[in-house]
Amino acid sequence: MPKPTDKELEAALQKAAEMRENNDDPFNMAKCLLSHNYRIKHLEDVLAIADRYCNMGMAQRELTHLVRAIDKAKNAESYTSQTQEERFGLE
Repeated sequence: MPKPTDKELEAALQKAAEMRENNDDPFNMAKCLLSHNYRIKHLEDVLAIADRYCNMGMAQRELTHLVRAIDKAKNAESYTSQTQEERFGLE
């Protein structure tokens, strides 16, 4: 399936937001689209930083950026699922 254009995505997100505001989302499709769009931004950052990390000789600075991006993605997941991330006291 082809990726939607920026224009198509923007229109879909706008309609999804309207549906949520009007409580007109019987199958939670708008909720899912908005949630996935929020989370995918963080995951795309992780991918870009991981790619840069692997291609730049795995420098410590890039590793730090990667770890931070992963933490942001985990926080976005916890926020959208309304759960707390499990911590082991070592972080």
